[in-house]
Amino acid sequence: MKISIVCFFLSLCFFTAQLNAAPDTQKDFTSIVKLVSEGTVAVAIDAPIKHSTPRVLGTGFVVKDGRYAITNYHVVSEELDPTIVENYVVLSGEGTTVKKVKAEVVKIDPKHDLALLRLDASLPALELGGEELLLPGSEIALTGFPIGAILGLYPATHRGYISAITPDAIPAFNSNQLTNAMVTRLNNVSLIYQLDAIAYPGNSGSPLYDPRTGEVIGVINKVLVKDTKESALASPTGISYAIPVKFVNKLLKKL
Repeated sequence: MKISIVCFFLSLCFFTAQLNAAPDTQKDFTSIVKLVSEGTVAVAIDAPIKHSTPRVLGTGFVVKDGRYAITNYHVVSEELDPTIVENYVVLSGEGTTVKKVKAEVVKIDPKHDLALLRLDASLPALELGGEELLLPGSEIALTGFPIGAILGLYPATHRGYISAITPDAIPAFNSNQLTNAMVTRLNNVSLIYQLDAIAYPGNSGSPLYDPRTGEVIGVINKVLVKDTKESALASPTGISYAIPVKFVNKLLKKL
């Protein structure tokens, strides 16, 4: 009889602990999202003569001592007009309370679609994960600015998982569509993450991170689009791609 009472008491304690653990887990993730959002920035071109507000091109995130940021190379590949005041900037904050920091492209890695920016002011930096690739099935999250900052900066977060580790190859329907550059790329492909998570064109450069720790494990760089770029907003495929963080670490070592 005593053994039955003890077992019942232990079961009750375990059930109560499980109920209490659920809110804590949710709270932990909201804290992680807040932390990552503080280190996530919108990447834009500031040209007062052309635009009343900076023109947002994509997303990025702050690294190292807070004076550098990572984004996609294609986000900052646009040449600046030397005849007017035109600069790359990063926008940090939320809503209409935004800090604008001048940014300079100092290192690029076109093959892996990465660019390193030097910032004129320090911002909260994110922690980078290790070199080893995560396995398919691993949970991930991403935070960025999928539709720019028309009404202000409002970072959006999506969750999903790694669905595959796949070669970074540009698909072609037949051999007639292959160019010399594409053939060269196919001969020396890198492995990237294929994700079961919703991302949009504005998410280019967003940090892909471990939802348990906030450590960055990759950089969003491609979204599978069914038809046109506009259709990605109306009917997203839910398939996105990310560059593993090991290529970010290699780019940072060039400093």
